[in-house]
Amino acid sequence: MAKLDAGMTREAAFDLLQEHNKDVFHIEHGETVEATMRYFAREFDPENEEFWGIVGLLHDLDWEEHDDELEMHTLYATPLIEAAGGSPELIRAIQSHTSDFNPNLPKPELQMEKILFATEELTGLIGAAVIMRPSKSVMDFEVKSLKKKFKDKRFAAGVNRDVIRSGAEMLGWELDELFDRTIKAMQSFAPDRDTFKPAE
Repeated sequence: MAKLDAGMTREAAFDLLQEHNKDVFHIEHGETVEATMRYFAREFDPENEEFWGIVGLLHDLDWEEHDDELEMHTLYATPLIEAAGGSPELIRAIQSHTSDFNPNLPKPELQMEKILFATEELTGLIGAAVIMRPSKSVMDFEVKSLKKKFKDKRFAAGVNRDVIRSGAEMLGWELDELFDRTIKAMQSFAPDRDTFKPAE
């Protein structure tokens, strides 16, 4: 694998995220996707773990300020990332996760882009399901529980099931495998920080 350069440090990326996102939920979503991406990077592309992480952290940079313009999502983020020194590779990877809403955006090609596409909405669904559990923890969460929530379209209705399905397809994984791997990814960092508690 070629070494990928984000053009910015993780610290600069986090500062940028905080500059454009005031809602704690959006910042935590960025951190959750970052940690999920880092988990998969350690398996598929260890030397680029930092790059995968920054892609995850900034993937929804412009969402809070422009959530009413779905087809422009990630396009508003582009000049912000450029101004902060972000590389074309970083911008491309981030844009690829909304290519289903805007056909002019690049489609996921790298494993990293496919994993972002497949897991980003799914981490939201898992987080929403975990909050409903007595334990409020992902540590005892299982694929069969996730399958039930996935099938119930009223549950976390904002989560796009079709994106998750097509993400699994892109990766050549069955849905169950994607569910299992993403739960394990979230379990890998949940003990350090309980991301999934609802805001007090």
